[in-house]
Amino acid sequence: MREKLARFMMGRYGSDQLGQFIVGVSIATMVLSLIFRGPVLQILVVLLLTLSYFRMLSKDISKRYAENQKFLTIKGRFFGYFKNWKARNQQRKTYHIYSCPTCKQKIRIPKGKGKICITCPKCKAEFIKKS
Repeated sequence: MREKLARFMMGRYGSDQLGQFIVGVSIATMVLSLIFRGPVLQILVVLLLTLSYFRMLSKDISKRYAENQKFLTIKGRFFGYFKNWKARNQQRKTYHIYSCPTCKQKIRIPKGKGKICITCPKCKAEFIKKS
C-alpha cells in the first residue's frame, strides 16, 4: 500500500508552507463553525480543504512553487515589520532614530549628546537635530 501511495504521489507537488497555512485556517474555521453553527462557515471549510488537496495533488509544480514563494514573501514582510518594531522599541530607551530629510534613510543617534550635526551615511546630507 505504501508503494502505491508513493507511486501515486510521484510527480505531484505535495505539501508546503502555504498548504499548511491553508489547512490551519480551515481547522480554525472548522472550530468556529462548531461554535456558531452556520452553513457559510461549513462551506468555507470544505472549500479551503479542497484548495489544500488541489495544491498537494497538483502536477503543475512551477505554479504551486510560485504561489508558495509569494506567500513566503508576504509572510516575511508581515513578521519582519513586527520584528523591526520590537527592535526599535527596545532601542528607544538609549537612542533617537531620525530619518534623513533627503533620502529617508533611518539613522540611529545616541541620546544625551545635545544639539548635533548628523551626516547621512547614504547620501552624505547634513542636518541638525537634538539628541
